[in-house]
Amino acid sequence: MNFRKAILHYGKDHLSLCLLACVWVAAAVTFLSLAFLLFYILWQGLPNITPKLFELEYSTENVSMFPAMFDTVIMVVLALLMATPLGIFAAIYLVEYARRGNKIVSVVRVTADTLAGIPSIVYGLFGMLFFVVYLHMGYSLLAGSCTVAIMILPLIMRTTEEALKAVPDSYREGSYGLGAGKLRTVFAIVLPAAIPGILAGVILGIGRIVGETAALIYTSGTVAALPAGVMSSGRTLAVHMYVLASEGLYMKQAYATAVVLVLIVVGINALSAKVARKLMKGN
Repeated sequence: MNFRKAILHYGKDHLSLCLLACVWVAAAVTFLSLAFLLFYILWQGLPNITPKLFELEYSTENVSMFPAMFDTVIMVVLALLMATPLGIFAAIYLVEYARRGNKIVSVVRVTADTLAGIPSIVYGLFGMLFFVVYLHMGYSLLAGSCTVAIMILPLIMRTTEEALKAVPDSYREGSYGLGAGKLRTVFAIVLPAAIPGILAGVILGIGRIVGETAALIYTSGTVAALPAGVMSSGRTLAVHMYVLASEGLYMKQAYATAVVLVLIVVGINALSAKVARKLMKGN
């Protein structure tokens, strides 16, 4: 429905017309804000992207972001390996196995929603005290991965839970009618149907890992070098951009890093959407 048709449709109802105007204004402000942000980042960052920014070794002359890109990939992989199975299996239990009206399930859901809203700096302080100090991991990629895994776990669990709830009960009933058991029904029928929703949660989790700074500064450190292993300290792209901007000496390189971050997030979203469409066609 275009704007003119909407005016003619809701013109007699002043309240509906007012609400429609609020919706259009909110949509316009959101779109213009996003467009301005992207334009400003690309305008400031694209001219400053040079081959020196992608050299293997970081130095004060090239301020290479390649070690940070490598650390970001390691951080994302480790965190997803820890958080995704736990989140999916927890959601399966809550939806498929737990009794409806169970008080423990309600407590778990409220706790997950509460954890999802905790500021990242709190997670960073917890990760520093528990993983870095108590478990003697030091400032390392492993400590940072464990911290962000805890951060994205509630997100993946809740999105997976909603995706499982959205699967029609007729799928389960048909599977039971054909003689399949509970476990086979969940993994062969329900989970494949819920994959697009699960992927949505994983994508949001990846976005939070890639853009996280506060929690990682306190756990993984800010060393700008290729890591020797998961116990080495390192910085992600977001931390790299924050350090460059806070120093005030490499603002052009910080804007270039922001462009790379935007392109990575857009690429991840596009790739995940493509995979979800293929999975939907396969089902």
